[in-house]
Amino acid sequence: MPLSTLPELTVAPMEGLTTVVYRRLHAQFFGAADRYYLPFVTPTREPKFTDRQMRELAPQANEGICAIPQLLTRNADDFIWAAKALADLGYKEVNLNLGCPAGTVTAKGKGSGFLQYPTELHAFLSRIFEADLPIAVSLKTRVGYRSPDEFENLVDIYARFPMTRLIVHPRLKTDLYRGDVRLEVLDKVLSSLPMPLGYNGDLITPGDIEKVSLRYSGAPGGLAEIMVGRALMADPALFRKSKGGNAASLSEILSFHEALFEAYTTLFESQKNAMMRMKEYWFFQLCLFGEDGDEARLQKAASKIFRCKQIPDFEAAVREAAEGFPLRRDARYGWRKPL
Repeated sequence: MPLSTLPELTVAPMEGLTTVVYRRLHAQFFGAADRYYLPFVTPTREPKFTDRQMRELAPQANEGICAIPQLLTRNADDFIWAAKALADLGYKEVNLNLGCPAGTVTAKGKGSGFLQYPTELHAFLSRIFEADLPIAVSLKTRVGYRSPDEFENLVDIYARFPMTRLIVHPRLKTDLYRGDVRLEVLDKVLSSLPMPLGYNGDLITPGDIEKVSLRYSGAPGGLAEIMVGRALMADPALFRKSKGGNAASLSEILSFHEALFEAYTTLFESQKNAMMRMKEYWFFQLCLFGEDGDEARLQKAASKIFRCKQIPDFEAAVREAAEGFPLRRDARYGWRKPL
């Protein structure tokens, strides 16, 4: 696909992973993504962000990158004050999370849990879009809660509001991250989407990005972006490759790991807490190693990394895994369970 036709390549918000530390170092090592969506912030009834939230939202935390904050709430008043506060911080756009499938979130009717209450969702969107906010609003959604038949009604609701873009992960809340994405559900309603479209879900290689870009290039509002989350944790050079650049080298991967580990140690003031965070990255990162047939050995290497309790053991286990398997050009899909 000619580079001129590529949509924006953006980083999905992933709690605990796409943090201020990750965003800065990913941009430094592999080139900045077109957008980084910040892990969701839940606005409280008190109209003020907490110190912990400001660690991610402070303008100086996101210098040099395009950062889009995301709000998780089903209370319109809370969304409105938080959106205004984000505008005061200099942000031009805020994203509403209607996609998170985590049980702790959906049990409160938030994230993709909000999708099971379309009447309330319509009232919520009416309130926030009538508030004359000084900031653009985009949405990230799944295609339903329990049934793909829900999406037509949801699209009818979304189409009534002047959102800057609609990012669709074509799975149901009940799918979690299992099974294949339901492209046919998005295909069915594509002509009814007047706003710019974003796509998220099951994109592992530059070829996957190209196929989806071609598939949805004819969206009425245009294909604004391709969003990637877990695959970028596995292959931090994915966007660079999609733009014609080089695959990640082993030295880059190890240097990136060391920089992340050092930065998290400083942030947490604890090497052990930093080690626990780094184990989350290596759950995905190991998918960039090994040849077909190495799965059993890779699982043993992963178990060795995750069992480590001491820093020297962890560092040795990471290096042993990284140097004991060939580095793949593209990640393999190793983090999804079948239905």
